[in-house]
Amino acid sequence: MAPNVTAALTTLCEEDLAKTTSSKPVYKREIVWFNVAVFSLLHIGALYGAYLMFSSAKLLTTFYAFVLYMCSGIGITAGAHRLWSHRSYKAKLPLKIILMIFNTLAFQNSIYEWSRDHRVHHKYSETDADPHNATRGFFFSHVGWLLCKKHPDVKEKGKGIDMSDLEADPVVAFQKKHYKFLMPLICFILPAFAPVYFWGESWNNSYFVAVILRYVWTLHMTWLVNSAAHFFGGKPYDKYMNPSENVMVAWGALGEGWHNYHHVFPWDYKAAELGKYWGNSTTAFIDFFASFGWAYDTKVVSTELIRQRVTRTGDGTHPLWGWGDKDQTPDERDAALITNHLHTQ
Repeated sequence: MAPNVTAALTTLCEEDLAKTTSSKPVYKREIVWFNVAVFSLLHIGALYGAYLMFSSAKLLTTFYAFVLYMCSGIGITAGAHRLWSHRSYKAKLPLKIILMIFNTLAFQNSIYEWSRDHRVHHKYSETDADPHNATRGFFFSHVGWLLCKKHPDVKEKGKGIDMSDLEADPVVAFQKKHYKFLMPLICFILPAFAPVYFWGESWNNSYFVAVILRYVWTLHMTWLVNSAAHFFGGKPYDKYMNPSENVMVAWGALGEGWHNYHHVFPWDYKAAELGKYWGNSTTAFIDFFASFGWAYDTKVVSTELIRQRVTRTGDGTHPLWGWGDKDQTPDERDAALITNHLHTQ
């Protein structure tokens, strides 16, 4: 090729590259101080609520707050997460309405927004397009992502996520349309009335214990799935990713802490493999409604598929196929180590 033609092509390619590079906005972290102020006030209120819970609130009020936490948690785990984000099972209209109300009680954005961000999180996990990218640190993945503007990649990739199934769901559409009215009513106003009118609790105790403390506690239990479950725990299914099996998060987040399994097999309605309901009250909730047909078409992963994945990419901590298997001979263990080494080359 003639030198002048080569030079022209090189210049053209460089110009195209410059245009491409310059067209992508340079990300600069920008703190949203309004969010910082709101979350700060919420946490101050929650600390005050914790003080009241131990000093003056009635025991029934504390129990009531716990029930609300369970309901709001289920609205996230069984609703926005397993039903609407991953479609790991199907639900009839009455159950959808219950889950929509529970989800509104949780106030973590509408089902539509939550599911869109979660689908982006799975598709682009631990990249700039991940809303709570854990590679940016524990604090960012826990709450920091809510205190600053989204990375441009989050918005850009979010536009490409298929949300047609949720757009066609009348329950999701209803909540999305009326969210600004439903959320304050269901999350903050109505829950404060019951303790006052049914068992004579003070307005102060009712609001700060059953509403604010309960709300902030639920937020942190959900956030721990994004943070702690991406930093601490074993990786029996895939050692090459950050999500881990974290039993403490599993208990606090009603079964969402078996995170290594969930990121490998996101379509499993249990979001976990081992045990029936141990550390997974969300599965018990879904199975209860499945017993009379309100939940159906629950998706599960076959034992053979799990075994193959554990053998190929697991870190050796799986209780059945890991190095702790009492039925595994030394020769079998050596063979597994060799196989694993070959797969990593």
